[in-house]
Amino acid sequence: MAGETIAIIGAGLAGLAAGVYAQMNGYRAHIFEHHSQPGGVAATWRRGAYTIEGGIHFLMGHRPGNPMYDLYRQLGTAAPGSVVNMEDYGRFVDETSGRIITLSSDLDRLGADLKAFSPADAGAIEDLVACGKAMRGPELWSLGMGDPPELSPWWGQIKQLWALRRVFRFYGGKFGRPVVEFSKSFHDRWLQQVVNNLFMPEVPVWFVGMLLGLLADRQMGLLVEGSHGFVQPIVHKFKSLGGQISYNATVEEIVVEDAAAAGVRLADGAVHRSDVVISAADGHSTIFKLLGGHYADAKTKARFRDWRLVRPFVMLSFGVAREFPGEPHFTAFLLKEPLQVGRQTIGGLGLRIFNYTDRFAPAGKSVIQASFESEWDHWNALQNRDRSAYDAEKARCAQEVLRRLDARFPGIASQVEVTDVATPYTTWRYTRNWQGAYEGWLPTARQIMTPVTRTLPGLRSFVMAGQWVMPGGGVPPCLVSGKQAIQILCKWHRKSFVTG
Repeated sequence: MAGETIAIIGAGLAGLAAGVYAQMNGYRAHIFEHHSQPGGVAATWRRGAYTIEGGIHFLMGHRPGNPMYDLYRQLGTAAPGSVVNMEDYGRFVDETSGRIITLSSDLDRLGADLKAFSPADAGAIEDLVACGKAMRGPELWSLGMGDPPELSPWWGQIKQLWALRRVFRFYGGKFGRPVVEFSKSFHDRWLQQVVNNLFMPEVPVWFVGMLLGLLADRQMGLLVEGSHGFVQPIVHKFKSLGGQISYNATVEEIVVEDAAAAGVRLADGAVHRSDVVISAADGHSTIFKLLGGHYADAKTKARFRDWRLVRPFVMLSFGVAREFPGEPHFTAFLLKEPLQVGRQTIGGLGLRIFNYTDRFAPAGKSVIQASFESEWDHWNALQNRDRSAYDAEKARCAQEVLRRLDARFPGIASQVEVTDVATPYTTWRYTRNWQGAYEGWLPTARQIMTPVTRTLPGLRSFVMAGQWVMPGGGVPPCLVSGKQAIQILCKWHRKSFVTG
């Protein structure tokens, strides 16, 4: 079966990973990408002399001793020197009170710093730090990195769980609750806000503990060349193995014959036949548009009806004739003057400063990027109803955010040379992610822990990959899902799966 051909929909991380492992295992893969460049959500783009980062905020598991490191090596990316270690998680600022805290990678110091702000919250702080310490070590990240649900026998699942026995207690009780509920045990309102914004407030406490554990293990880093520098080596690996990519090739339909996927039809009408189809594209579009909803069983329909999506966001990037020495790579601001966008009141901003590398801006200059969560409906309606109103709203948001940044960094408004605004509609336009949900499903405890099969009932020769089958999304899960898609094919075709 070495000559099996595969049509892969989407050149995001999942599609590229599937392509690499397909070529390694003797298949012939052709990736069809809607956009003009690879990466999907993991994208960068140029604005004049500046590079705008649109995707990866930080990379997990980039150093030896972690299963994610082995995954990156197999795909040819995250080479030594391409990632800068994160010494802290970032800074949190309350503009009203003036309170500032930097979250250290030293968990004992982190605990002491938090207690200094609120001794009355010592108990809850100690719980959070204890969870972070317990989650240190590489074995925790083997969970979900192995075989897909279709290939996981019950004894394999038990073996995997047994390896995690020392942290079982952290997956239930107060540590299994959403962070937003856990934070209510804090007396200090500002610390509540800090804890809620360590990631998404709906994630379970143990998820934040895992991030703190990775930070303490020096397994969180910043990409020197941004998403582009992470994606391009995978593309090179895929092509060097004989793989093919077609850009500006929007798939309109998955061709089905005799209840088996048999290729793809593009927007220009061209049909590309294949023995297998892997969709690493948006899950909703794949199931309900490309396949016409014919293979969506009750469980799948319920998932897309009831499960919650990651909230999309607005990214406002500025190329400025200024440097920011000593400023952290990330700051979360609790705004003194909230921002009104549509029906939402925006009370906080996340600010990234790309001052840890010289690859984003010319010498003496910088890229800074503010972001906030925003409603899909607001931006989609504006774009569809009145493009000029949509553009005006983008400009207004940029002006309002810049005015607030000028209070923090006096004079910055006059130093801006480039402005770039990406909305939830922008995310959909370039990636086709449903309702601009850049990471698919919201990583609640229920949704993270619910296995999603990679196949659809009644349809042969078809596999899905990407964040829609790996709830929570992010870099490692997407890459793993691409690998798992090829594991499934090798099982079908009675081939030994290889990684090199």
